[in-house]
Amino acid sequence: MPWYNGDYPPSYKNQPKKLREKAVEIANEVLKDGADEGIAIATGLKRARQYFVDKKSKK
Repeated sequence: MPWYNGDYPPSYKNQPKKLREKAVEIANEVLKDGADEGIAIATGLKRARQYFVDKKSKK
């Protein structure tokens, strides 16, 4: 089930808004590739965190 318009997995609830939005974006792409919802949620959060670490280190 893709997530849109402020709808997100409960495990994203306490994440900062920017991180949560990026994680949802990534998780939706992972779902499109046919992954299980649980894998998509975990992958989205992990890759979103890495995205912001990488972005911060490039400054």
